Amino acid sequence: MVRRCTMRAEMQDPKGCFAVENHVFMAVLLAAFLHAGWNSVVKVELDRVSALLLMALVQAAIAIPLLPFAAQPTSESWIWLLASAALHVGYKIFLMQAYSHADLSQAYPLARGSAPLIVTVWSVVFLGVTFTPSSVAAILAISLGILLMTTKSSSSGRMGGSSIFWALGTAGFTASYTLVDGVGARIAGTSSGYILWMVIGDAIGMMTFAALTRGRIAFSAMLPAWKTGIAAGTMSLASYWIAVWAFTQAPIALVAALRESSILFATIIAALALRERVNRWRWVSACFIVGGVALMKA
Repeated sequence: MVRRCTMRAEMQDPKGCFAVENHVFMAVLLAAFLHAGWNSVVKVELDRVSALLLMALVQAAIAIPLLPFAAQPTSESWIWLLASAALHVGYKIFLMQAYSHADLSQAYPLARGSAPLIVTVWSVVFLGVTFTPSSVAAILAISLGILLMTTKSSSSGRMGGSSIFWALGTAGFTASYTLVDGVGARIAGTSSGYILWMVIGDAIGMMTFAALTRGRIAFSAMLPAWKTGIAAGTMSLASYWIAVWAFTQAPIALVAALRESSILFATIIAALALRERVNRWRWVSACFIVGGVALMKA
């Protein structure tokens, strides 16, 4: 039987709450693959503002007709929903800048790989979660992987200061919305109702941002990319829907770390689909990161 993780359970009995059923583990791995997939789709778009706007609108278009069939979040969770929508918009803005300054196989690992470390530190300091030796080893492996990924150059050269800034900023937003959604979904009492309303708020935020920064051109530019937008939006919604559900089944830090197996998927996509040159250090570092994620299950 799957034990549902509440905030009290995670704080009072973190070891018991760390038990994760195999189907939860496999579901989060699927979410990781989908997450890497939609990021690769966004990377090949010339106009990232329109691409991410289209993706957000696709998510909202899927969510709206599903709302009547989902349980509604509790009134106490709406503040978390609003904060989450704002953080997701900030994440997308920083993500666009990160991809403008670095390759997918450079920006993605730093942006995603740093987030679990932030979530883990927050869990220890504010949630009182304790970690087993294998979890500590996993955190160190992830850290080493990030260090290798960001210090070893490829044919594109080292990441510059601006690239690192935008990538780490993206990681900060990722960690923030992960923590907010982990708590918010538990308070809401329904992961489905929570995620559906959140993506609608996200779409409203992205429309506002696009209108203020690009005007009508951001909306007209979506039309030629509608096929990739639908693919990216569907993958993104499915990926995070799974993750939010998993937040209610296992500790937030564990799910956040496990999701970062998407780094390996992103490296493979960058090499095979996008034809980016990925040197051996990228592969070695990706293996360290995925090895650390695997240790989280031990």
